[in-house]
Amino acid sequence: MSALSRFSHTLRRELFSDFAADTTGTHVYFRGLELFLLVYTVYFCWTWGGYIQQNISSVLLPLGLANYIDVSFMFAHNVALLNAALVGVLGLVGFFRLWRPSYLLALFAFHLQYVARYSLGEISHGSNLVGMGVLGLGLALLFFRDEEHRRRFTFGFLYFFIGLGYTSAAVCKLIGTGITWPDGRHLLMWIAERKVDTLSKFGAFEPSLLQEMTLQDYRFGTLFLVFGLLTEAISFLMWWRKLRYVVVLLVIGMHIGIFLTMNIFFHASTYLLLLLGLPWHRIIDAVLERSRTLAFSG
Repeated sequence: MSALSRFSHTLRRELFSDFAADTTGTHVYFRGLELFLLVYTVYFCWTWGGYIQQNISSVLLPLGLANYIDVSFMFAHNVALLNAALVGVLGLVGFFRLWRPSYLLALFAFHLQYVARYSLGEISHGSNLVGMGVLGLGLALLFFRDEEHRRRFTFGFLYFFIGLGYTSAAVCKLIGTGITWPDGRHLLMWIAERKVDTLSKFGAFEPSLLQEMTLQDYRFGTLFLVFGLLTEAISFLMWWRKLRYVVVLLVIGMHIGIFLTMNIFFHASTYLLLLLGLPWHRIIDAVLERSRTLAFSG
């Protein structure tokens, strides 16, 4: 067996062998993750739908499918709101296992809503992980009949592509800017830009502790950026179970750092990482076992 084959075999085992135990905690954890992804998908679609109907009349920046089809039909006659309702219905159909292709169709409608909303020249990143989660659920529901296999595939799929995505982000930063990307003076510039945005929106700007440290000495900013870059670079290590939760928690810390230094909070991504960053199934099982022990001893 070649080294590449051994690595592939090891990676499959590390990604997809967990969450096999059919316990209450594992079941609740998986269904809770599924419900989280469904709720956030519907939330995004309704939020975008209202914005589309009120503010968008033409496509300035084609994204995704908008490069191949004209999505301007989404801008009138409440089509975007109807599409949001359709996503909700398809999501419920998938959640209750009534029709296996439903999640993938919901993802298609979700993507249409996304490209219509961000056709003015801005791009959202906070919804990307949610979309990847829906894709994982859709593939699991379509290709697997056993709930254990769906659960194992979905979690493995998420850890693989989240790790790959963050590591790719680090590589792109280095390709685009080089090793000088973590220069604290870059963070000074970004803080100044966010200060202007905050002042124009709220009329006041109160720097956080990390911002004050960077403004006083840009070398603190260099330390913060180095931490963020290194965290992104090693994110692929969440593919291995022994390192998974430590790496995911580091990525969460990076997001908290982004919020404290730039006032940007990727709420959907951060909450999803919190769901993936601890062995909640084991915690739930431990709490239930403790409760049963106390009830029996009482």
